[in-house]
Amino acid sequence: MTIAPFTTLTGAATPLLRANVDTDVIIRIEHLTGTPRSELGRHAFEALRYLPDGRADPACVLNQATFSGAPILLAGPNFGCGSSREHAVWALQGMGVRCIVAPGFGDIFHGNCFQNGVLAIRLPMAVVERLGRLCSEGAPMTVDLQACTITAPDGGREPFPIDAHRREMLLSGLDDIGLTLRDDARIRAWQLA
Repeated sequence: MTIAPFTTLTGAATPLLRANVDTDVIIRIEHLTGTPRSELGRHAFEALRYLPDGRADPACVLNQATFSGAPILLAGPNFGCGSSREHAVWALQGMGVRCIVAPGFGDIFHGNCFQNGVLAIRLPMAVVERLGRLCSEGAPMTVDLQACTITAPDGGREPFPIDAHRREMLLSGLDDIGLTLRDDARIRAWQLA
């Protein structure tokens, strides 16, 4: 699969610093069938964004105009835990999210992010909280995958670790299969040897 290459991303970062946000909170089960992928974004985080009567909850950070379409999500520990639904990543993409920064992720969700072109960065909670404070009014931050750094609104730079293979996937705009197919001629030559 070809995805948009990820090099540098600048934009608002929504501070949703709740712990253990599972994939059912990101996209509810009733939207896994019958809802086109292109429409999943409007259903993302329904349990958090809407009151029981269906009205938007004004207290929810995801409903603030400042963060509408924000490309970066700052999340709490164990983000994306629970079931392995890839729809959770698709729903986040439908909201405009291209990068998630959290202390930790559900393992399958973390892998699904990279397979779909979303950069999932692990940083200590204290760092994520500091970024959340700096970005709480909508000030943009920059994520540079080439340099593996985040530049906060105050100009501070935070390095982040990333697996070299996953970094190459995002920089190239390819999933695992796409990366493998780049070496198709070498693979065929080896098979024939």
